[in-house]
Amino acid sequence: MAKKPSNPNARTIAENRKARYNYAIESDLECGIMLEGSEVKSLRQGNAQIAESYAEVKDGELWLVNAHIEGYNKAKTFGHEERRRRKLLVSKRELSKLWNNVGREGMTLIPLSLYFNGKGIAKLKLGIAKGKKVADKRETEKQRDWNRQKARLLRER
Repeated sequence: MAKKPSNPNARTIAENRKARYNYAIESDLECGIMLEGSEVKSLRQGNAQIAESYAEVKDGELWLVNAHIEGYNKAKTFGHEERRRRKLLVSKRELSKLWNNVGREGMTLIPLSLYFNGKGIAKLKLGIAKGKKVADKRETEKQRDWNRQKARLLRER
């Protein structure tokens, strides 16, 4: 059987690579994001960073804070603010679940990746996470190094 061609609309825009190192991710959630036209154009060019951003529940709504979407150079009059707060779209049930999880001690909402789905709609993957301590980070490094050594040994055989 022939392989189906991959969807050209579906692609990753930005990824928070340090999130899994700094936080223990308990679960994740896909949510929509409200964007302006120039922001979507900029995302299509791949000009975004979510490494320093986080999500918060405020006044019964979910917001993405401190995400950087670079300005679109061809949008002269109707540009956008690069680090504005953006509203995230989730159902009320998911929002109440997030509110309960964040209410627990040490839990936070971390964006893991920003991408276009198969229909070409911008989505954000949020992780419900707890910060790791230094010893936990060392353990993660040790496990990653051991997996690399194991792979090398198996390759050499």
